[in-house]
Amino acid sequence: MNAANRNDDNPGVRRPDGLWVGRADPSGWAALADIDSVAVAGDAARRESVRRWCAEETVLVARDASGPLGYAVLEYGFFEQGFVTMLMVAPGARRRGVGVRLLAAVEAACATEKLFTSTNASNHPMQLLLRGAGWQPAGLLHGLDEGDPELFYRSTRVGPRAGTGPDA
Repeated sequence: MNAANRNDDNPGVRRPDGLWVGRADPSGWAALADIDSVAVAGDAARRESVRRWCAEETVLVARDASGPLGYAVLEYGFFEQGFVTMLMVAPGARRRGVGVRLLAAVEAACATEKLFTSTNASNHPMQLLLRGAGWQPAGLLHGLDEGDPELFYRSTRVGPRAGTGPDA
């Protein structure tokens, strides 16, 4: 069993349907790149990003007995707030609840009061996923991808943390 499939050393939550969501093992980055449709299409920069995200321990992975089904990257470089930099579900695992589970795991793991993500205006499946998971539109940015504006969303399930803030 390779590191991307290992569940023994990696705490997470296994559901009755066999889906496990938790922190990715840094050594399992290649298995995640192998389910990433952009990396699989030959994008070497994406493969390197997956490796780097895993090394930085910013990746949550969803998997079942067959192996990884998807991953999400949670970083804090967006105005020092949580930001889902990447959410990828293997093509064969889409529309099975993997994305919703990953978003819920990211919301639970987020260490800031606010959590954002973005997607291209042309990415209708991601927009439907975000809206279905309760995320709200937060803004629009032109100029990143010519002719395809970036839509920003904010989670409604992340808020002030107990024991934080000025009154803590």
